[in-house]
Amino acid sequence: MTETGALLVYRDRIVPRSEAHFLRRQYVGFRRLAPIWIGCRTDTGLADLGAEPIMLGRRGAAGALDRLAFKQFGRIPPAPDLATLQPRLIHAHFGRGGVLALPIARALELPLVVTFHGGDATKDGPYRSKLFPTIFQRRCAALQREAALIVCVAEHIREALLARDFPAAKLKVIRYGVEPEADGETPPPPNRPYLLFVGRFVEKKGVAHLLEAMRALESEGGAIDLVLIGDGPMAEALKLQSCGLKHARFLGWLPNPEVRRLMRGALALCVPSVAAATGDAEGLPNVVLEAMACAVPVIGSQAGGIPEAVEHGRTGFLVPPADPRAIADAAGRLLGDSALRRRMGDAARAAATARFSAIAQSRLLEDALLAVSDRSKA
Repeated sequence: MTETGALLVYRDRIVPRSEAHFLRRQYVGFRRLAPIWIGCRTDTGLADLGAEPIMLGRRGAAGALDRLAFKQFGRIPPAPDLATLQPRLIHAHFGRGGVLALPIARALELPLVVTFHGGDATKDGPYRSKLFPTIFQRRCAALQREAALIVCVAEHIREALLARDFPAAKLKVIRYGVEPEADGETPPPPNRPYLLFVGRFVEKKGVAHLLEAMRALESEGGAIDLVLIGDGPMAEALKLQSCGLKHARFLGWLPNPEVRRLMRGALALCVPSVAAATGDAEGLPNVVLEAMACAVPVIGSQAGGIPEAVEHGRTGFLVPPADPRAIADAAGRLLGDSALRRRMGDAARAAATARFSAIAQSRLLEDALLAVSDRSKA
């Protein structure tokens, strides 16, 4: 190992449960930079992140005022003294995180790198002019000028940012990675085959269309279950929509090892994503890579970054967004052809290993960050 240095990693909330694993994997291959998480509050995914973050602001009531002044006016809190960490640069997650981290980068004279993950690039609302502009809107132009590098997790995200006048020379695609599934006992086949969904219950995930696909499969006598893992603001509406389905189960949020266990036994992972009315769209869903690493075919929409990972007819099926019939037909093909399911699963695992290794993708990110740091010193 050669020269090392501290990397400040900014996320306002450290971290929502839905983000913990894909954010953790960003840094698993680092050898020269030591990530130090900083932010304003902790969240439910902190234990899975496996980090000890530094909270901005003093203790007690004064800290709340520090954080308010930091967010609204860019005033750096008097504590902690981040300069004593001697960071080489700062890496912020999501567009809003980037504009919040901008005053820190200025105060410490550090290069700033920002990763855009999905809706922060595709949603129209954050970019639409308002009578009272948001923090992001007030600082977005400065972010475009001053960020040294903007990382996009999929080509789809890069295209969205180009359309919003982000400078092309600063945009670089570095996709997520996934750890290989540990070799172990193959789980026994379930009593009934099942399709699996894992994710938040929000509009862009397209779960309503998956439920209608399941309704079609049941009406045609398909001997198959649907297992849904996750939670979110649409949970109750989706459960209501599922009334009348005999074989749809909502399991809530589960720990990642349990998710992986259920994933390994699934007929396929379903990722029926759509573009939401707000413009919110997928980047590259991490669950797609996890399923591939588990040798599970993916039935995914031709939406967001999903086609950048799933090869139609080889590692899974790509279907038009919002098309329950196409989802049902793809599931039916796998249900009726166990050899096809095995071939696709094996090809998916090979693709995950070759193209989406967590270590390899993490080192691509570290190399990009080091290049930024080296340029800033020149």
